[in-house]
Parts: sequence; structure tokens; C-alpha cells
Amino acid sequence: MVTPAPTFTEEIAASGGSSIMQCFQCGTCTASCPSGKYMAYRTRKLMRAAQLGLKDETINSEDLWHCTTCYTCAERCPRDVKIVDIVTALRNIAVANGKLYEGHKKVAANLIKVGHTVDNNDKIKALRKELGLPESPPTVMVDAKAKADFDKILELTGFNKLVV
Repeated sequence: MVTPAPTFTEEIAASGGSSIMQCFQCGTCTASCPSGKYMAYRTRKLMRAAQLGLKDETINSEDLWHCTTCYTCAERCPRDVKIVDIVTALRNIAVANGKLYEGHKKVAANLIKVGHTVDNNDKIKALRKELGLPESPPTVMVDAKAKADFDKILELTGFNKLVV
């Protein structure tokens, strides 16, 4: 049996998803979602679970992480529900509860390691050279002070702890 969390919608609203209760389940979000065409992502189902206070089901759902934040759903919503804001709020709640999608963990780990979401591997270096660019971009990858400053920001914001 599933036990609803009675204050979950209030938590979502306080985290930036204040329009959660405006959704009346028309399905426009799901029908217009580009990600939904290729996977089982059902925006409407996620919204309903959140409205019903099904916190564990919602923050443990892989669907929560499939949204690409393209805003197609929000643009077409007849009730002006800020769906992407709600998804972002739900993700923040999930992360605060120790839930982070594996793909996002890998991106975050790379950000901590090299200061970029993707590593500058040999293939990328060769492509950059072929394009007449330096092998490494003029960012934290080549500027030790900038990387140290960036690392300090990650530490002060607690970002490092999200990946653990």
C-alpha cells in the first residue's frame, strides 16, 4: 500500500512548483512531449503522482529525469501550469533526498573532476586541432586558478556532496 505525504504539494510549491495543483490532467503535456515518443515518459502521470502526495513514487521515478526541459509542455498547457518548474522542483526535492539519476551523476562527477560536463578526450582534442582551435578550450581546463576558484564554488554550494 502506498502512503501519501500530505504536505508534498506544499513542499513542491515551496521549491518552485507553485502551479502543481492547477493541473487538471488533460494530457496535453504528455501528448506534446518529444521525449514521450521514444520512451515511457508520461508527464501527466508524474504530475498526478505529485498532486496525490506520492512523494516516494515521484522522487524515485526515472521519468523525473527524462524531461529535457524543452518547455513544449508548458507552452501548450491550457491551464498555464509551469510544468518545467515543477519538474525542476521535484528534481531538487529528489536530490535533497539522496536521489540523483545515474546519467546526471556522471555529468556532475565530470564537472567536479575537470570543470566541464564532458572530458576533453583525445578524440575531442583532435577535432579541435582539425578545426584550428587549441586542443583544450581556454577555460578551467587550462587555467589552474580558475579551476581552483570553480572548485571552491562547488564546495561552498555543496555541489560536491550531491554526487557522493
